[in-house]
Amino acid sequence: MEPMLPEEAAHGLEDGAVALIAEANRLAGRVHPVMQQSIGELVRSMNCYYSNLIEGHNTHPRDIARALANDFSNEPEKRDLQQEALAHIHVQRLIDEGSDPPVWPATAEYACWLHREFCERLPEEMRWVENPDTGERIAIVPGELRQRDVIVGKHVPPEHSDLPAFLARFEQAYGSPPLSKLRQIQAVGAAHQRFLWIHPFLDGNGRVARLMSHALLKRLGIGTSLWSVARGLAREQAQYKALLMAADGPREGDRDGRGNLTQRGLMAFSQFFIDRAIDQVRFMHALLEPEEMLRRMEIYVKEEVRAKRLPKGSFMVLREAALAGEVERGKVPMLTGYEERAARMVTSALVEKGLLTAANHRAALRLAFPPDVAERWFPRLYPASL
Repeated sequence: MEPMLPEEAAHGLEDGAVALIAEANRLAGRVHPVMQQSIGELVRSMNCYYSNLIEGHNTHPRDIARALANDFSNEPEKRDLQQEALAHIHVQRLIDEGSDPPVWPATAEYACWLHREFCERLPEEMRWVENPDTGERIAIVPGELRQRDVIVGKHVPPEHSDLPAFLARFEQAYGSPPLSKLRQIQAVGAAHQRFLWIHPFLDGNGRVARLMSHALLKRLGIGTSLWSVARGLAREQAQYKALLMAADGPREGDRDGRGNLTQRGLMAFSQFFIDRAIDQVRFMHALLEPEEMLRRMEIYVKEEVRAKRLPKGSFMVLREAALAGEVERGKVPMLTGYEERAARMVTSALVEKGLLTAANHRAALRLAFPPDVAERWFPRLYPASL
């Protein structure tokens, strides 16, 4: 599977890595740390939606939100997709909160942890694959490397007996050290592609690869819970899959690197990956621009007040939560200009509508984003067709 790394002299990748660092730092400084937790919940659901979409599983954001509230569909297929969504969100939350294993993400140990944490939470019906030739149903063992050979489209991954050797080379190539931070950032896309080339699990490799990439970016200090490359990959899904496949191809002559596989193809995918990452950071930076976000929130609240679905004074409470990260309950009378009883009615209405949340009935309130509100406050987060 050589080459493993994009060329060092690739100015596009180097410039992209520098731009990604700058854009990620700019985004991180835009949002209050407490507010970042709320945005993180929203982005995890978004990431799950787009990762499911890449797998051909179209789970509506509202169904994901219902699953998070322990409200599951009576339809078996839809319920299974909801449980799959929760499994993904669970694993990404562990990564975002630093509760993942301390080993480097581009390792077999970390990949097996991702696979196990995800697959253990899947419904029984999703823990099987079917041999297309024989119809045999084969159980997926969470966290276990495949014990048989497979063919993935036109690609023939390594034989199962050779997986340890290929994964050892994978770890050696993408380890930290010896690569510098800048080279590691350039190599995240290459690691993503080569992991999928190895195809170490019977099923779930794409999911594991995207979660691994998310973890790598976070460990490198540029990935956060505020953005996800999965949205960029899913929005250009055809190109994503075509470039993945092209990078599987053999070397094309003396000017195409020195390995068995195409250096040109690996470079093209790596450039695509880092460009999508930059695009998603910039998208979230624009979406979280304070004045514009508050303007969208105010328009929404005015409409709700006119329709008598929210009481007057609601916007000032939400504004405080957005700018300060959270709002103390005792501060609501001052923000609304109401007496304590009327102020409590505003708080109750906002909590009941799902716009504010708190750990308990005395804790400070922070913003929450139910699906219908997320679509208004954060336009284009999901496809317009939803």
